[in-house]
Amino acid sequence: MTTWDAVLYLENGHVFHGQGFGSDHSNGGELVFNTGMSGYQEIFTDPSYSHQVVVMTYPHLGNYGLNDEDIESPHFYLKGVVAREYEPEPSNFRSKRSLHEQLVKSRVPGIAEVDTREITRIVRGEGAQRAVIFPSQAAGNDVKGYAAKLLSDIPSMDGLELVSQVSCVKPWEFDPGQGTDSGTVVVYDYGVKYGILRSLKSYGFKVRVVPYHYPHQDVLAEKPVAVVLSNGPGDPAGVPGAVGEIQGLIGKVPIQAICMGHQLLARALGCETYKLKFGHHGVNHPVKDLRTGKILITSQNHGFAVKAEDLQSRDIALAHVSLNDGTVEGFSSEKMLFSSVQFHPEASPGPHDADSVFESFVKGFLR
Repeated sequence: MTTWDAVLYLENGHVFHGQGFGSDHSNGGELVFNTGMSGYQEIFTDPSYSHQVVVMTYPHLGNYGLNDEDIESPHFYLKGVVAREYEPEPSNFRSKRSLHEQLVKSRVPGIAEVDTREITRIVRGEGAQRAVIFPSQAAGNDVKGYAAKLLSDIPSMDGLELVSQVSCVKPWEFDPGQGTDSGTVVVYDYGVKYGILRSLKSYGFKVRVVPYHYPHQDVLAEKPVAVVLSNGPGDPAGVPGAVGEIQGLIGKVPIQAICMGHQLLARALGCETYKLKFGHHGVNHPVKDLRTGKILITSQNHGFAVKAEDLQSRDIALAHVSLNDGTVEGFSSEKMLFSSVQFHPEASPGPHDADSVFESFVKGFLR
């Protein structure tokens, strides 16, 4: 594996010099950190990380390689990877290729041998910000000037619409012919993870995936037992057409909304969303279920949140809250037939606490 001198430059002027791996192309996006100790393959193939540079707080990256089973989509959607140490020779019986090889194929740059603890502190203190990774040689003697030019081409995540770039372009069926048929669940694809589709399939449903702007009339004509609004990247305020289609479904078919879907459902109900300072990205976020008093350890990946006061004014039941910052993590309405969570119930990196979300939805609305 060939490496090179690389630079990570943050929008606020912080500069880190390290060792490049993966693609040697200059690239960048919004810099965020993820606190997961494993699961980098699932993270990097999650469409919700589109246009982001991800700092992994766990110090080792690449040590177990990549396989063909643990992907969440066919592509790497992120724009860069930041690691404390990169292991070029993976050691795992399931490994098919190295992370370096996949990053090269995906044209995604990586940088290692940098202080990820300091970078994480910067993001926590100053907020998520644009950042670029590039070979030192490309900048010559003007690192700041070269970085500024790269940054000028990177849009802010606030107001950025990305769902249309990651959604499917036509309907398709996930894993057709497998399992029993308990009816059809239609999944709106805002950047859906395969984990969500696998979870739905495990309950015996036929799973049909449709584009983000698919007409609600066509969905209702298929007479599904439920509709799922998936995760996805970018600002929920800018997704064209999605809110109108969701409004046409509310009260007519049971709806389970997840992450971006949760935010879009809230906007369809007349609520506002706002950008978090540095978002929630990791696998160990504590969430309280207000209905049972139980604490769930959840997997999360989002940079926006729903305004709690808007839910209260619309007589919608607040169901889950974050114990880290008190933000909305879920709401529901039996009358309007929906349940919504900000976290990812399909992701089980260790704790399976959130599995109950799908089970509760199936038992409460579909049985």
